[in-house]
Parts: sequence; C-alpha cells; structure tokens
Amino acid sequence: MDKTVVVVVESLRRHMLYKKVVRHTSNFKAHDATNTCKVGDVVKIVETRPLSKDKRWRVVQIIARHEVADKEPAELI
Repeated sequence: MDKTVVVVVESLRRHMLYKKVVRHTSNFKAHDATNTCKVGDVVKIVETRPLSKDKRWRVVQIIARHEVADKEPAELI
C-alpha cells in the first residue's frame, strides 16, 4: 500500500451489562502523500473525499515520532 497508512484508534468503553471496562480499537486507512509516517508515529488525520475503496482520511500532521529498532528480534539476542 504505497502512500497509505493504517491508523489505529483505541478507546475504553464500559460494558452496559457487566460494567467492565473494555478496550475497543478502530482502524482507519489514511493517505500519506509523502510517505513520511513510520510505525509507531502519532498522527493527526482529517476526513476527505473517497480516495479509494477504503481510504477516506488524510494525514495532516505527525504529532510525535516513535523510535523503532532497525534490527530483527533474532539479531538482538
């Protein structure tokens, strides 16, 4: 998926019957025109016209960068 990022939005909701807090996640596919987003970045998205079958969002700004190891888990041992 060139120029596309998947943004995960997590929210906490209380179950109506059991009153337990449940984590709910939503996935949004967003257009990243410059391919600058990396795994773990915190981004701001805005709704836009349909760009493809699934893309209805566009990345406006990268709020925070996340450092990710460049090595495979097997190389760290």
